[in-house]
Amino acid sequence: MPDPSERGAALLTVLLIVAVMAVLAASALERLKLATHLTGNGAAIEQARSFAMAAETVARYRIGDLIQRDATRTTLEGDWAGKPTNFPIDGGLATARIEDGGNCFNLNSLVDRQQDGVLIARPLAIAQFTRLMTILDVPGRDASTISASAADWIDSDVEALPGGAEDAAYAYVGRGARTANTLMADASELRVVAGMTPAIYSRLRPYICALPVTDLTTVNINTLSLGQAPLLAMLLPGLGLARAATAIDARPLRGWDSTTTFWNLPSLTSIPPADDTRSQVRATTRWFDVGVTIELAEAELEEHALIDAALKPAKLARRSYGEPS
Repeated sequence: MPDPSERGAALLTVLLIVAVMAVLAASALERLKLATHLTGNGAAIEQARSFAMAAETVARYRIGDLIQRDATRTTLEGDWAGKPTNFPIDGGLATARIEDGGNCFNLNSLVDRQQDGVLIARPLAIAQFTRLMTILDVPGRDASTISASAADWIDSDVEALPGGAEDAAYAYVGRGARTANTLMADASELRVVAGMTPAIYSRLRPYICALPVTDLTTVNINTLSLGQAPLLAMLLPGLGLARAATAIDARPLRGWDSTTTFWNLPSLTSIPPADDTRSQVRATTRWFDVGVTIELAEAELEEHALIDAALKPAKLARRSYGEPS
């Protein structure tokens, strides 16, 4: 007959085995639930992306119709700018907004692309970027440093501009960064440029962009809002924010028929622009920003698409997900 102590030890062993098996089973069940949840989320995100691309396609066709309506000018007629358009979708809602995506300072205009592909700093754009920052109450010295450093960040050479910064400057402060020596893919890259601070970037963000070209910044006088007056004021020394706002406010209900009519405004005739600057003011829009929000029971998605309306039909130039940074 077994010793009673042995029977107790055997019972404890069995209970221990049962407890371990219960823990393993619970862990396996939890992992299975997590895997199932992740698979469901992944499927929902993919579905949301498909809906977003469909809404983006609809927006591209609307932009094409807008351009075909009058190829000589792009105006706010039709109340298209910033107006949300809702599309019912299976299990949720899609919302799309179209904005003029060209009324911003193009950071990539700080350089000029040569025929051999080399990027060289562009003094006119550097001066205009500096002027934009001073209009936005960025101290002049900081503005000069940031504009020169941003040009150095993009240009192909390794020689710093006066007040600028190349690789050596970033190594010296221990930031572990090197200049990109290529176009900025997103305006958020400006945050790592020498001289930039979170406060200054926050002030600049509504007025800057990184278009996939090195063309000088252009603004559409038919779509500029009063809040975007700094973009017009930066083009001409002496124009000033108040006079720029007055010029925008003088826009006819159906927009300006030509830039010549705009420059003939009494408030502008006293400061005639140079040819380069004159060409930066236009009555048409090339770049459009399409923002799409997808709301499903299992997922939410935000997409931003940059559309190039210079191509026929209008084509996607860039797509990103999440809120702009």
